[in-house]
Amino acid sequence: MNIATLAAIVHKEGDIYVAACPEIGTASQGSSIEEAIANLKEATELYLEEFPEKLTCSKDFRPVLTTFEAICA
Repeated sequence: MNIATLAAIVHKEGDIYVAACPEIGTASQGSSIEEAIANLKEATELYLEEFPEKLTCSKDFRPVLTTFEAICA
């Protein structure tokens, strides 16, 4: 069993939280941040059972999270 550390990007849409994994391309949602990440973990693990090569392709890629400012009207 291999264990990979993957990124989760979480944002709120209305009453739910949406979590996405940029390395694999999976996404899920939940009523809390913790639930959204737990659902993302499950969705990603199920996806990687079917397509294990997706993880080997992303070993050299680590997403960069940064911020920037934009003028809002």
